[in-house]
Amino acid sequence: MPAISNLQQLLQQMQPVLKPGKYVFVNLQQPNNELLNIAISSFKETEATTLILEQSVADTNGLKYDYVAAWITLTVHSSLAAVGLTAAVANALAGAGISCNVVAAYYHDHLFVPATDAEKALNVLKALVK
Repeated sequence: MPAISNLQQLLQQMQPVLKPGKYVFVNLQQPNNELLNIAISSFKETEATTLILEQSVADTNGLKYDYVAAWITLTVHSSLAAVGLTAAVANALAGAGISCNVVAAYYHDHLFVPATDAEKALNVLKALVK
């Protein structure tokens, strides 16, 4: 199925799914290959490399974090060139007082929200599906 770029179609078909588990963001100057291989995502910034890991992996490796998140995937195949999906989702969540960190991958958008707000966030997102 080709990627969708029309905002109305994206909202109609986004089907948010809450993944099990808890996830954290850590930053490391030189992450080892083992952590890089098991990371959900990584991004190299000037200051350090940010990894998104399962909380249990971070705990096992003694890594520090200050944000424990739930992971929600919008299962629609969204185009990387689509305009407005991130804004619509972020605005809806912000209106409910929920912070959101978005990771856009090739097929889907992934939202990391406070673990304590996971169900509330899922309900807000499902209300956007028209």
